Amino acid sequence: MVPKQTSSASTTKSMKHAFTRHVEEVKTPKSDINALILDYLTVAGYPNAAAKFSTEANLSPQQPSTAIHARQQIQTFIHKGEIESAIHALNDLDPSILDEDEPLHFALLRLQLVELIRKSRPGGDIGPALEFAQTQLGPKAPRTPQFLEDLEKTMSLLVFDHDNLDPSLAALLQPGLRREVADKVNKAILYRQLQRREAAIRHLVQMRAWSEEVVRKEGKKELPGRIDLGLDGDDSGGVENGHEPMITT
Repeated sequence: MVPKQTSSASTTKSMKHAFTRHVEEVKTPKSDINALILDYLTVAGYPNAAAKFSTEANLSPQQPSTAIHARQQIQTFIHKGEIESAIHALNDLDPSILDEDEPLHFALLRLQLVELIRKSRPGGDIGPALEFAQTQLGPKAPRTPQFLEDLEKTMSLLVFDHDNLDPSLAALLQPGLRREVADKVNKAILYRQLQRREAAIRHLVQMRAWSEEVVRKEGKKELPGRIDLGLDGDDSGGVENGHEPMITT
């Protein structure tokens, strides 16, 4: 008599933790997921994608495309190191932002100084960088200890070889500083436009992490040793965690 074989799918399912099986059985409305996607595209500053997605998903735009495009253009300038252009564009959009947010203004000017120093090395003319530091950042630096510390650290880039910098100084020349300043500017614009400064999906992920931590500490529910966010995908033929494919273009 041939023993009855159990399908691999059934075996895999039976081996899953009860919590995981329960999560996979939950059907999240596609409309909720699409709303999250549109929210992210809007807040992150993707006007064309947001406009196309809102049409295909039959959702109302959260912001006019022109407003999203303005934020995107400013972020693009910053990511490309064109800080003067970014400041002009930001002032054209809303001059009160930099007038009322001195730390943000200083962060942009400091980044502009970094870009000037980058262009002057190696062996270039450091005059423009020195003049900019003296006229634009010098008067602001003494106002707070952090401003002064940031300026002194940035000026160190004029002294040391850029190929052999301390990690804390090398970080000033990495794309991460541009991303950090661009994110601050984007949040400042959203705040002035009475929009949330972060995408809703970020808050959901933070809430999920907090909930898991609370449950593990209380020990009232048995959880798997690790709970993935489900962002890695699988080979389920277009169905992930029991959900139908979503509009993503």
